[in-house]
Amino acid sequence: MAKTKTKSADKAALYAAVDQYIASRGSKTFNYKQVSAACGFDAPAQQRAVALHLAELAFDGDLIEVSPGQYKMPVDTVTATGTFVRLRNGKNSVVTDDDGQAIFVAERNSLHALNGDRVRVSIAARVKGREPEAVVTEIIEAKDQTFIGTLRVDKHFATLNTDSKYLATDILIPKPKLKGGVTGDKAVVRITDWPDDTANPRGEVVDILGKNGENDAEMHAILAEFGLPYRYPAAVEKAADKISAGITPEEIAARRDMREVTTFTIDPTDAKDFDDALSIRQLPGGHWEVGVHIADVTHYVRPDTIIDREAESRATSVYLVDRTIPMLPEHLSNGICSLRPDEEKLTFSVIFEMDDRARVLRSEICRTVIRSDRRFTYDEAQAVIETGQGDMRDEILTLDRLAKILRRERYDNGSVEFDRAEVGFNIDDKGHPVSVYFKESKDANKLIEEFMLLANRTVAAFIGCTGSRKKAKAFVYRVHDQPDPGKLADLAGLCRNFGYKVKTGGSAKDVNRSINRMLADIKGKGEENFLSTLAIRSMAKAVYTTTNIGHYGLGFDYYTHFTSPIRRYPDMMVHRLLERYLRGGRSVSVDKLEEECEHSSAMEQLAANAERASIKYKQVEYMTDHLGEVFAGVISGVTEWGLYVELDDNKCEGLVPVRDLADDFYDFDEKNYCLVGRRNGNRYRLGDAVQVQVARCNLDRKQLDFVLVDEKHPPRSIATLGSAKPSSPRRGGKSRGKSADSHKPAKERKGSKGGKGRRRK
Repeated sequence: MAKTKTKSADKAALYAAVDQYIASRGSKTFNYKQVSAACGFDAPAQQRAVALHLAELAFDGDLIEVSPGQYKMPVDTVTATGTFVRLRNGKNSVVTDDDGQAIFVAERNSLHALNGDRVRVSIAARVKGREPEAVVTEIIEAKDQTFIGTLRVDKHFATLNTDSKYLATDILIPKPKLKGGVTGDKAVVRITDWPDDTANPRGEVVDILGKNGENDAEMHAILAEFGLPYRYPAAVEKAADKISAGITPEEIAARRDMREVTTFTIDPTDAKDFDDALSIRQLPGGHWEVGVHIADVTHYVRPDTIIDREAESRATSVYLVDRTIPMLPEHLSNGICSLRPDEEKLTFSVIFEMDDRARVLRSEICRTVIRSDRRFTYDEAQAVIETGQGDMRDEILTLDRLAKILRRERYDNGSVEFDRAEVGFNIDDKGHPVSVYFKESKDANKLIEEFMLLANRTVAAFIGCTGSRKKAKAFVYRVHDQPDPGKLADLAGLCRNFGYKVKTGGSAKDVNRSINRMLADIKGKGEENFLSTLAIRSMAKAVYTTTNIGHYGLGFDYYTHFTSPIRRYPDMMVHRLLERYLRGGRSVSVDKLEEECEHSSAMEQLAANAERASIKYKQVEYMTDHLGEVFAGVISGVTEWGLYVELDDNKCEGLVPVRDLADDFYDFDEKNYCLVGRRNGNRYRLGDAVQVQVARCNLDRKQLDFVLVDEKHPPRSIATLGSAKPSSPRRGGKSRGKSADSHKPAKERKGSKGGKGRRRK
């Protein structure tokens, strides 16, 4: 009896301590670990009691569970600020600044805030059994943004029909604001006003891109969609045109003269901006001198000039499927900076002395002047490697041999070997894709890659490896963090299902070696595509930063980007820092440098997204010529709304909507990446080989729909496919499908009431 009383007293004391702590938190959130630590409850039994008490309080309505395991005190209303997230499916939310919680906002309570707007909200106390909701009370900062779509001009008004995932309604445009646009034009429109009592925003045309469906208009639309420039300012090009090569005797005298050393470039067939070259000669003692020469862009582009500001803003060249949008004006990128053959060029170089085993005995970073003897395409250099015959055969074969040693050592030291073929298109004079090909990385590509990696690594170590110095100077590093443990564990589990082993523990070198073994073992097998894709997804994204944490994927302690200043602004930053530090200059401001790094990382991601969107567009456009045809493919993704299938012949990916699997009701097994039939037990898994028929091609949304073809699902006629409904969620269950919304005629309808309408200038 005494023991029972003691336990009750202990529990009462625990509850009292917990209640006192959470009362002091105000509107701040907490979980059982925070409460336990604050109250000094270290024992597992005490922590379990705390977790149970919090759950009971939430069940009784005395606490709000804002997310699983995360609580806060209930109040009548809480005022907060945050970022508005608008989605075309109506599931709007606000991500609060205090705790990063995403709280639902009904459209009637949104004040017509747009995606990315900074807003102030009031959050009502949570009602038992219902998620909390927020009401936007003020738009603190309206984000200036544009939307891309197709114009429809009627007698009294005009509309922009947009497929933006952030806006479900058409935009109404007064006729005086059309900027000459007519029905069928692809246009960029800015929202200017959204009165509180209407369902449709009003806007003005910013630019007319061309006719809907025209290649240039669609490519420019992709750039505009991601906020990337699609035209070069005339003032910047004019300033660039005034720059001359300026290779004077005085400039040559100030540099290391390497014009007499055998030098060449190796680039893609259609390349015009040659920003790297290799030189090689044998030294008297038998060692090799290998020079990695990089276009000295910063000699011509001075800081804080109109050209430099434009390059910094763009941060990178953008490579769409049929064009390059350069970071620098053509006069610089393809002209005086490009290392064209038989022309004297100013370069920033890393010169290596290497022995026959590819060991670097000495290196020097210096400014040079070169004269390229030959421009090779990758195919031409590859032919020399494969046949042992051709121009500069001895030089190319020697560099190839050294590069293969470097590559083997890099993989032995834990570098991950991702080697996926890229898709390319042969395009006719109207921009229409007529065939697909795959860009393979062969020995010639890897030769260049290996020496660029060596140069980048050497430059980063030169600054970052302090030696006797107390502190490294501020610098731009290209870093790659360790994989997410959860994603790595998921990868390992899926690999086990196929008989492969990936380590999740031990050193980074051991983990990466196991990934490399798996990638080698799956070559040519049905599961190759999705396992290699999952391996890539398990990795963190590489970014630019002043804080060096090494490059996990490459297995390097120090790494930067030095070798492509024509197309990457961080490389220009590195060149300037090197020049400063080689002259003995003091370290620059870390804060300013970090801001530039963050901007460059963000722009790089936007450029990559635009490139993928252009490839997807061309894939859908290509498949419009193959409607109704049957292809072999592999299931490349599994979701609750269907199966993604990648075709073997052309790597085009499309969706098999789960509603088209009419033989059963299918449940999504998220852990095992498969759909499982409830009645017949059929399974569709990642990596399964399937036959599909091309059912629908939606160019506006860059979406392909397939239907399965097998004994249960025979091919359909083109007429039947054409009349099929767009993708929709699975039959029954929760609706989370990527449905193609129908667009009603845009009329100004009565919408939400109360509050002030948004105004934009």
